[in-house]
Amino acid sequence: MKDNDSLQRFLFDGTDIRGEITSLSSSYQDMTVIQKYPPQIRDLFGEFLAAASLIGASLKYPGLISVQATGDGPVSMIMTECNQKQQLRGIVRGNFEEQTLDHDLDIIGLSSLLGTGTLAVTIEPEKGERYQGIVPLELDTLSRCLEFYFEQSAQLPTKIKLAASSSRASGILIQQMPQTKASSQNQVDWQHFSALLETLKPEEQTTLSHNEQLFRLFHQDDIRLFESQSISFFCSCSLKRIERALISIGLEELLTTCKEQGLIKITCQFCDKEYQFSKDQIIQIFEPSASMLH
Repeated sequence: MKDNDSLQRFLFDGTDIRGEITSLSSSYQDMTVIQKYPPQIRDLFGEFLAAASLIGASLKYPGLISVQATGDGPVSMIMTECNQKQQLRGIVRGNFEEQTLDHDLDIIGLSSLLGTGTLAVTIEPEKGERYQGIVPLELDTLSRCLEFYFEQSAQLPTKIKLAASSSRASGILIQQMPQTKASSQNQVDWQHFSALLETLKPEEQTTLSHNEQLFRLFHQDDIRLFESQSISFFCSCSLKRIERALISIGLEELLTTCKEQGLIKITCQFCDKEYQFSKDQIIQIFEPSASMLH
């Protein structure tokens, strides 16, 4: 049985190593159905979603994390967001609609899709300081780029495995927590679990349940698996947000557009929801009291 749309934390008893495992199914398909990406772009998008879920698990208070890459390849930008409730959304931009990518994503490599660019992880708590770490896209997979990010920005040894298919996106992360004192046993434990994690195959991630994956990897170790947290696709677009965006454009320009097109139509790039505004509605956004005259 698959663990669809859920994230679970786990610990290795007697060590300073923790982990998370995540699987997206319906939430992943909800997003890919809207966007209709080519298979290799869809799979990369799935990996970014799984990565956002794994990193988002560290949010203890209301806030948002985003994982975003920009480059000069067929994919110019890919971004996924996750909040503390494991609500996800994301988008891919680029000139890839007409491009045929026949090979497996692992063979193509991250650089073939994004080219030369950067990977940014941004943490935005509702209260507190915004933090952003940026690393170059110099490694062949998103997993390895994120491992490098954790090494550089958080200075925490981290191993990540990400995989995606047409119906499921999955990820698993293990991390060495800050230690009160270093010991040779800590290093032995880390090397042991890291080596085991490397044996996990992408097809196992996208077909096996969390229990099956963890048993396949760590059945000889003492592992404690916590209750699952559900994952969902959630877009934060709203009429009020769209109205604020319109105000930033200016009344005169909007009225000109209304005159030319009859209506102003705005489509959310994340969820494809369309918002329409007539001339009278535009005026009321800028002058709420105008509604009293009708």
